[in-house]
Formats: sequence, structure tokens, C-alpha cells
Amino acid sequence: MKLDSYPPKQQPKTRQFMISESVQVGGGSPLLLIAGPCVIESLDLILEVSSKVLEICQKLGIGYVFKASFDKANRSSGSTFRGPQLDKGLEALAMVKSKFGIPVLTDIHESWQAEAVAEVVDILQIPAFLCRQTDLLFAAAKTGRVVNVKKGQFLAPWDMENVAKKLATAGCDRILLTERGSSFGYNTLVVDFRSLPQMAATGWPIVFDATHSVQQPGGMGTTSGGQREYVPTLARAAVAVGIDALFMEVHPEPNKALSDGPNMVPLSELQSLLQELMALHHCRKSIESTEGS
Repeated sequence: MKLDSYPPKQQPKTRQFMISESVQVGGGSPLLLIAGPCVIESLDLILEVSSKVLEICQKLGIGYVFKASFDKANRSSGSTFRGPQLDKGLEALAMVKSKFGIPVLTDIHESWQAEAVAEVVDILQIPAFLCRQTDLLFAAAKTGRVVNVKKGQFLAPWDMENVAKKLATAGCDRILLTERGSSFGYNTLVVDFRSLPQMAATGWPIVFDATHSVQQPGGMGTTSGGQREYVPTLARAAVAVGIDALFMEVHPEPNKALSDGPNMVPLSELQSLLQELMALHHCRKSIESTEGS
């Protein structure tokens, strides 16, 4: 896709579809939140986080999808914590889903994982580093689950159209595309907010990952750093531009987290941030309604 063709003059409304019986996304639906700790550290942790975030979302009228990884395969160092791995991780995610009745999301890194993971989760997530791995995309698409693909830090926004076409070709009709920042020199990411309408031109719902966008990959030597103080700034900008869903990693004590602590949002600060973001979201919807009348 040529640079000068994105976005089109007439921006299409993104597709709307159901993630679960009670949660939908896109096409003018209320803002969706995808949130949870980076990795499954323990069953107690993910039950605590999912319970408290669900309570907040119910207060604010926000759809909620819980996320956590059973394996962090893309770690800076081979000696850092990766997670409980597939079997125990899926057991924990199934517990969250059954206990609270909410959809869940987790990453897959290899094609053979897709079928087993799809038996438990509602959304299969393709990590940014793997967004062009054709076999992985095809395997995820064939499960019939929603597939969320994070835009590679190395890709132009319009290149995600090819990614979405791979999934659609393999039979996937529920696709999410996520902006999570682009490489900007060493150990640094930057967000070009033009990418949101540019990716929305594909017609698929767009997610903004506010916490990985402030990550500093490998910035602490054996682990990644981050600047969580800028999460609210970027989240506000994304909601004002227009998105269908917001992705944030949250943790009761980010400084003690076993993965991505520097860029995660403290659970105690989530409600106030979401209140502000929902005010912006409603303002955005009001403007869109006025323009369309």
C-alpha cells in the first residue's frame, strides 16, 4: 500500500463484532479495555487483578477483556522469569474466565500452540516481533477465535493491511490491530499517532497499547525499562484521536513485577485514569455524531 493512499479521505467505520456473549468491539461500540499483568506470576495475582479491574469497568460502563501471558518468549535475557508455561498457564486463565465470566487474551509464539490455547481463550494475540510470521497467523486464524496482532516496531502502519489479509485469507473474520510504538534509535520507542487512522483504514478495530508504547526495550541491560509516567499522556492522545480498544498492563505493585514492571500501571491508579479517558471518549463520540448528522 502506498504511503500517499493512507488514510483515505472518507474514513470507514471499523467492523463491529462480538468477542464473547457480552463483550463487543468496533463499529461505534463503547471503548473496550484489555488489561492485566504482563505475565501470570501466580493464580492469586491474576484473580486479584481481574476481579478489581472488572469492578472498575462495570462502574464505568467499559467492556473488559483480561490479559496475561503464560510465556514471555521475547525476553531480554534467558535468565529472567518467563511464566508458568502452557498447561499451568491455561489452567489459570480458565479459572479467571469461569470465575468472573469475562473473555481472556493471551499470546502465542509458535503455530502448534494455537489450537490448544484457543480451547481456553477468546483472543489469540500475535506478538509484535512475530506479526509477519505467516504460519503463525494462519494457525491462529484457523482456530475461529478473535486474533489481535500487534504492529511490529519495524513496520509502517499501512503494512498491517497485508497482515490482516493473511488472517482473512485463512478464514479469520474477527481481527484486531494494535499500535504499540515504533523503534526510534536504540532502546527507545515513539508513537506516531497518524498510525491510528492509517491502520483503521483497513476497516478492522484498532487497539492502542499504552504501556508497551512507553517501554524501553533492553533499556536496563538484562531487562527492559520503561516510563510509566507517560502512559496517561499517550492514552489520552490515542482516545482523542479515536480507537476502539485500549490495552494496558496493570499490576498491584509494578516495582515488584516479574516482567515489564517499569511500564505497567499501578492497579490503584487505574480507575481515575479510566474515568478521564472515558470522558475523552464520550467527547470524541459526541463530535463524531455531530459531524455525521
